[in-house]
Amino acid sequence: MKKSKTVKDYIRTIVDFPHEGIMFRDVTTLFADPRGFRMAVDQMLHPYAGERIDKVVGLEARGFILGGAIAHQLGTGFVPIRKKGKLPGATISQAYTLEYGEAVVELHSDAIQPGEKILLVDDLLATGGTAGTGIKLIETLGGEIISCSFIIDLPELGGRKQLEALGMDVQVLCEFDGL
Repeated sequence: MKKSKTVKDYIRTIVDFPHEGIMFRDVTTLFADPRGFRMAVDQMLHPYAGERIDKVVGLEARGFILGGAIAHQLGTGFVPIRKKGKLPGATISQAYTLEYGEAVVELHSDAIQPGEKILLVDDLLATGGTAGTGIKLIETLGGEIISCSFIIDLPELGGRKQLEALGMDVQVLCEFDGL
């Protein structure tokens, strides 16, 4: 009997990208396959069946692909968190530390209303730095994050523990060992 494919089976690993020693987990192969993409979106939606979600917030850039599809299925709005300087209009911003420097992300200052229930999505949870920064922006506007949902967790980098320490519910579809 043929084994059914899982979400993890659709994800390709690229060795030594973007730097030597890194095992890059590439979700573009998952997104390109209609069965794989539908499976990932459906599985990311499943824990929230029947729950009130006012907005889905996606982290740049692959979180936009997932967030748009999930928001569509939930019949709710989608809000992007983008790199600095990419959003028109009034924004709030938050800096965070990267491995080799600092980055800034922004959110429209009118994108989330106080008390709205938010689902935060992205493709990958590594150290939790980007997601943690997104959480700060959402909470600054008064949004209530019901959960953070990811396709991939890299548990060795501790992102899940960091987000859970902030009181977040964290859902992931699969894990990969190593960097």
